[in-house]
Amino acid sequence: MSMSEVGAFVVGVPKAGTTWLTNVLSQHPGVVLSNPKEPNVVASHRGTFGRTGDEPDWSRYDDCFSGDGLRIDASVHAFACPLAPERIARRMPSAPMVLCLREPVSRAVSHWKMIRDTEEDFRNGADWSDFEVAWSDSRLCDDSFYGAAMQRWLEHFPLASFLIIDSQRMRSEPNAVLSEVEEFLGLDSNQYDLDPAKHANRASDRRPLTGVGRLVRAGFSLVPGFVKGPIVSRLQARDINIYAAPVMSRKAASYSAGQEHYAVCGEGLCEDLRLFESLTGFATEHWIDRIETSRR
Repeated sequence: MSMSEVGAFVVGVPKAGTTWLTNVLSQHPGVVLSNPKEPNVVASHRGTFGRTGDEPDWSRYDDCFSGDGLRIDASVHAFACPLAPERIARRMPSAPMVLCLREPVSRAVSHWKMIRDTEEDFRNGADWSDFEVAWSDSRLCDDSFYGAAMQRWLEHFPLASFLIIDSQRMRSEPNAVLSEVEEFLGLDSNQYDLDPAKHANRASDRRPLTGVGRLVRAGFSLVPGFVKGPIVSRLQARDINIYAAPVMSRKAASYSAGQEHYAVCGEGLCEDLRLFESLTGFATEHWIDRIETSRR
């Protein structure tokens, strides 16, 4: 395999446990996780807001991996991207895909809250302060339509190329999930540190910035990557977040999906979940029941 190719993908979805899974999996001596976690080489969806029609620059992978092992790209917006399936199939037709899913309304609300906490909507010329307005934006809702996305992927890959994981199982039976991932990816069994406080992308860790925090972030953005890269890596290795200081940020408000959110987007998602189950055999009835009950 050339350096500009990847051995496996975690293709989605945002806010469905992929940060925990990839951080834990990176402890495996046979795994090399992309750095950054989401290099966004293949998909036209570059994060929540970024979009491009450019062809992938495969050589970018050369800078995303170091060391020997199974190279894993965890660009989780790839699943909803309409161009990613054909692009990966053309270049890496045998690549296995790990797909982490979550009940889609709670996924969307968690995604929306993350964007609001980090003010990423304003930085990208959008205002998602109202959930209904945000849901009408495809950049939020597309990541929750699992059936529509899977239909596109199955035009290019067999179902056997996918390991589909309910993110709730990462909490209830993490060792079983990791064993399934190891078997699916052809990895030897390994012992892991499963501490969720170290490995999960928790809402409590995303603190809205104060004025001072915004100034520091703006200044740091001007520092060349080759200078700040080693600094960021050392801070991350020590689990230090400079923006967690009270002068830099404030505690985020607690928020969870409620009746108003299920009422906004529930109906279309129920039909999409039925499509997803018909395509994959992955049980979605428990999610459909929750959505239909919660939207009343």
